[in-house]
Amino acid sequence: MDLGQVVGGNVRRLRTAAGISLADLAEAGGVSKTTLHGIEQGQGNPTLSTLWALAAALQVPLGELLETPAPAVEVVRAAEGRPRVEGDAVGARLLHRIRLRGVVEVYDVEVARAVQRSDAHLAGVEECVVITEGRVTTGPADAPAELSEGDSVRFDAARPHLYQGHDARNRAVLLMLHRD
Repeated sequence: MDLGQVVGGNVRRLRTAAGISLADLAEAGGVSKTTLHGIEQGQGNPTLSTLWALAAALQVPLGELLETPAPAVEVVRAAEGRPRVEGDAVGARLLHRIRLRGVVEVYDVEVARAVQRSDAHLAGVEECVVITEGRVTTGPADAPAELSEGDSVRFDAARPHLYQGHDARNRAVLLMLHRD
């Protein structure tokens, strides 16, 4: 995906999430509606000053317009070579980076062999699950992932999703991310 498409998708996504009309964002950013429409369609080649103005109007850092969005579902397997750092007593492996303005709730969960289907949560809620024992299938109901100890998944919980354990004992750490 080229930069114009990335910027256009990000501007449209951020504008829609903020509940701002195309006309209102164009006015706040000092650009014409036609120009903004072209940018959102990935057809424009906006200048840096235009991008700064749009970022300010959307109240986001410039990087939010430039960075390729994270995938809707991100599965990390225990054996994957992810960035790792070592200290005197602690070793850490980066599983997920989650940008957030809001609240994070952390749960220690046990998952039985039965299937639990969860309705969609409010818009802006994500779940990040790290399996600490056993095997669990979880994620969006239309595309769940089977995870083993050390695997993790991050997904948009504003979609129907499910949980199902496979072993006699299945445990995980669940982070519920509530965006402001």
